Formats: sequence, structure tokens, C-alpha cells
Amino acid sequence: MNGTEVLRDLATRPRDALLEFRTKLSDEALNSHPAGHDNSPAWLIWHAGREIDAQLAPLAGTDEVWPRFREQLALGALGDTSGYGQTPEQARSIVVHDASPLLDYFVATTDALLAYLGTLSDADLDDVIDTNWNPPVTRGARLVSIIDDAAQHIGQAAYAVGTQS
Repeated sequence: MNGTEVLRDLATRPRDALLEFRTKLSDEALNSHPAGHDNSPAWLIWHAGREIDAQLAPLAGTDEVWPRFREQLALGALGDTSGYGQTPEQARSIVVHDASPLLDYFVATTDALLAYLGTLSDADLDDVIDTNWNPPVTRGARLVSIIDDAAQHIGQAAYAVGTQS
């Protein structure tokens, strides 16, 4: 198995984990705030999708997937952001009443990520794509970061939803 194959396998893990607990995503569970935390499972899932989307589009030279889901999710102007740096009030304003388009969005961002990974060779992973960091960020490091962020947030959502059972 080469590096791009490993990344493709890894990129499916957050999506598959999310789809495993989809039947538990009632409105109450989606919009709950266990222990009073500002980030609900809906916010965590939305944010995980937005982080993939917002970072992948410039990396792949493609459009974001988000515009196809903007109207369905009806999150207003905050939906166009990634959620990074939101105030507690802004995070709490991300409310979803139907899990289906939220799941569809996350699956679509994962599909876009997998499609992009399918265009890469192992040598492409070593390309420096961001010199604003020390050390400079390679394509491979950015992809690992994108996938890791998604895995962490989907895991947090699964845990939060599990507290509602």
C-alpha cells in the first residue's frame, strides 16, 4: 500500500463512522449541548464538512461543495464560514432540523476528497504548498491535517450523540 492509498483509506473512516450512528441523529441529539458545551453534534458534523471543503477546494483547484447544500441546511451567513473562531453564540446558532442534508454534505465533501486523492501520486505528497509555516507545509501534511480534523470532530459528535441514548 502506498501513501496515497493509505490516505484514501484513512479519508473514508470519518464518513463511515458518521454513517454508523446516523440512526441516532434525532433533532434532539443533533442540537444537544452535552455538559453545556457550545458545539453541538450538528455543529461538529457541519464543521468537519466545512473544514474538508474549505481546505480541499483551493488545494484541488475546484469549487467548494457547500453551495449545493447552503439552501437545504439554511444556516445563514454562518454556514458559509468554517466555524473556526466562532463565538459561543455563533456556534450555538448552528441548528439543524434534518440530519439527511447534513450527512449528504459530509459524504459529498468526503467524495470530493477521495476524488482528489485519486489524482495524486506519492511524489505529489511531498510538494510544498504553504510556505507561511516553519517548516513549510507539504501537500501530504495538509491532507493528513484535513482528515485528522474530520476524524476528531466526527468522533466528538459520536460521543455527544451517545450521551443522549
